[in-house]
Amino acid sequence: MTEVRDAATIIVLRDDAVLMGQRGSTAAFMPNKFVFPGGAVDPVDADVPTTPLDEAVAEQLAQASQRPAHALATAAIRELWEETGQCLGHPAPWPNAPQGWRGFAASGHIPHAARLQFFFRAVTPQGRPRRFDARFFLANSHDLTTDADDFSNAEDELRHLQWVPLKDARNFDLPFITQVVLAELASHLADPRPLTDIPFFQNDDEAHLVSRLNGKALL
Repeated sequence: MTEVRDAATIIVLRDDAVLMGQRGSTAAFMPNKFVFPGGAVDPVDADVPTTPLDEAVAEQLAQASQRPAHALATAAIRELWEETGQCLGHPAPWPNAPQGWRGFAASGHIPHAARLQFFFRAVTPQGRPRRFDARFFLANSHDLTTDADDFSNAEDELRHLQWVPLKDARNFDLPFITQVVLAELASHLADPRPLTDIPFFQNDDEAHLVSRLNGKALL
């Protein structure tokens, strides 16, 4: 049975657009698909300094994982940095940063998690070569410390990095779960509300049930 790894994904909003990129054709997971930045949680993510999560967000994440909420949030910020070169940071010295975080620390920042929102949770379907239990976070481009149009510091995991207008996103080659998340995001933006009830795409049975963290079914 394929191990299900904890993962974090970040949706950065810029007015009516979201930051996305295309995975390579040889990628083992979702080749050629346009996705949000994200990836597996690394062990060191639990130990890095950061601004604290909102208390309500931390409580929501605690319902969704045995892994510390701090680790999930910082993993999302690290993946954003690695895959896009964009920094969601707070100015502070960070000597002796661990491997995987040294470039971020060299920018003069620690991760800034205070305004992240927990938005969605999804588990990769069974039968895939890699499976992830991903928590999706919402962030705003206004909180980036980098030029939102400069992707020159990105690693090569994602190509064609761009701000995709929500109205055009479905024209891209998207994973099914990304389509579900975008639909939920469009609904949220059309009728903004406190994010107190997080959708959970379980993928643990034939029905692929989407539920809320409180157990109320959506689909």
